[in-house]
Amino acid sequence: MKGKIAFEEHMAIEETLQETKSFAGESGRWDDFTNQILDMGSRRLDNMDVTGIEFALQSLNAPGVQGIVDTTEAISVAKKANDTIANAVNKHPDRYGGLAALPMQDPEAASYELTRCVTELGFKGAMVNGFTQKDSHDSAIYYDIPEYREFWATVSELDVPFYLHPRMQLPSHAQNYEGHPWLMSAPWGFAVETSIHALRLCGSGLFDDYPNLRLVIGHLGEFIPHALWRIDARMRFSPRGYRGTRPLGEIFLDNFFVTTSGFYNDPAFKNTLDVMGAERLFFSADYPFETMQDAAGWYDKTPVISDEDRTKIGRTNAIEFWGLELE
Repeated sequence: MKGKIAFEEHMAIEETLQETKSFAGESGRWDDFTNQILDMGSRRLDNMDVTGIEFALQSLNAPGVQGIVDTTEAISVAKKANDTIANAVNKHPDRYGGLAALPMQDPEAASYELTRCVTELGFKGAMVNGFTQKDSHDSAIYYDIPEYREFWATVSELDVPFYLHPRMQLPSHAQNYEGHPWLMSAPWGFAVETSIHALRLCGSGLFDDYPNLRLVIGHLGEFIPHALWRIDARMRFSPRGYRGTRPLGEIFLDNFFVTTSGFYNDPAFKNTLDVMGAERLFFSADYPFETMQDAAGWYDKTPVISDEDRTKIGRTNAIEFWGLELE
């Protein structure tokens, strides 16, 4: 399929590059991976051309700004990353758009940077890499707490989507992974970490306060669509501490959207499609952690969707969702 749009596509700057090294894959791949994730020119564009991806929203690699414990440094790195993305967008406006990196260490600074990116740089929304560390490497701050309500008010006022992207749990908070470090990252821990964060947001009353918020999660919803029935069934009996005024599944289906990034499997995709509906699903690749060839090769051929839904999920949903000016 030609004309696909993708938006879990990552770049890096020198200040955030090393944090990605453990996810580069097999030994010996680091130099090539570095070239891929730093390149915003011909190599990335050539891959897009070969795989039928017309347009891609670019975002900073994980954990990115969220892993910087010094607030002043986090603000500076976020600004540099966003200016780097903006430069690439200005060079290739028909191929790239931007998602803002945000210094969530300071909710007021994050609001300011998101506003700058949207109103001055023309970015389409934000991508934040999970919880934030601040002042201490052992800290983990989640965005359902009251200190972030004014930030969410800014997101609501700007009416732009917010992509909640995975990051790995801190070793000091991950005793259940002890002896099995492979579990902590992409094979399992990414989905666990991101799904818990998303469910915390659903259960915090946030979407009662700001019902127009639109959040995106990748990897076919980080297992949440599969579990929604079970969550709501048991919540009838044990809702202690739940602050939403509606069933959690209803909140999730009203305010969350899901991409195919890094999860190219027909049965899992069909389950997600059945639960979410084609209108709330989007194509994405997760480049360069995944290849565009794998993402597009599966998506273009999967028999579990109609041609109409393939176009919708691969292109037209994204044009409407992000407000893209594409034909």
